[in-house]
Amino acid sequence: MVHLLPLPGAPGARPLDEVLGAAALDAELLLDAGFQGLVVENFGDTPFHKDRVPPITVAAMTRVAGAIRRMCGDRLLAINVLRNDARAALAVAQAVGAAAIRVNVHAGARITDQGLIEGRADETVRLRCAWGATDVAIWADVAVKHSTNLGPDRPVGEEARELVERAGADVVVVSGPATGAAVDPVRLNAVVAAVKGTPVLVGSGATPASVAGLLRRVTGVIVGTALKQGGVTTAAVDPARARDFVAAARS
Repeated sequence: MVHLLPLPGAPGARPLDEVLGAAALDAELLLDAGFQGLVVENFGDTPFHKDRVPPITVAAMTRVAGAIRRMCGDRLLAINVLRNDARAALAVAQAVGAAAIRVNVHAGARITDQGLIEGRADETVRLRCAWGATDVAIWADVAVKHSTNLGPDRPVGEEARELVERAGADVVVVSGPATGAAVDPVRLNAVVAAVKGTPVLVGSGATPASVAGLLRRVTGVIVGTALKQGGVTTAAVDPARARDFVAAARS
C-alpha cells in the first residue's frame, strides 16, 4: 500500500508536492524491497466521503498515481478511492495506465462509519466498457472491513460468488474486521472454495509470520500496516520491515 497524506480539500491537507514526495519515497522503498505491485489509496482523507469524492481529489490522485506508475515500470499498479468511489478510481486508473481498481462495496450494501454504502456494479462495469478501460481489473471486497451487513448475515462464500458471477468482479478481496486485522481463516477458506478459478487476495492483516501460509491458499496479499515504522498504519514505510516481509513471502 502507498497510503497518501491528506490531499487538497481534506482536513489537514498537505501541499500536493509534499504528498507526492512522501508517496514516491514509500513507493521506492517498496519496489526496492521486491514487491510485485503497489496500490495507491487516499488513506489520509479522513473522514471519508462515502461515495463521490470532489474533483480536486481525482485530480490530485491522478497526479500522484501518474508519478508512481512511472516508477513501477512493468510492475502492477492499482487505485483505491476511499471510501467507495469506483467511478473516480476507474478514471484515475485509465488516465495513468493502472492495471486495477479496488472497490470496497462493489455489490450489495454495507453499514459503515460513513453510513449506508450501496454497491454500483452496474455503473462501474458499464463505465469500464464505455471508457475503453476493459483491461482495468475490478478487485472487489467481500464483507469489507470497517462494516457490517445490512440485515441478516449471508454466507460469505455466497456473497463472493455473486461478486464474480453477477457483479463482474475479476478478483475477490477478503479482509479482517479492520485495517491491519488478520483474516478469519474459516471465512477465507469459504471464499476460496466459492470462487474457484478466480484470484483471491487477502486485504488486511498479513505479517511476516503469516504471509507464506496465506500465499499457499490465495493469489496474493495487500499489505500496509506491517510495513510501516512501528507498525503504525499512518507512518512511513520502514525499509527493513518491507525487506523482511518480502523475504518471508518468498520462504
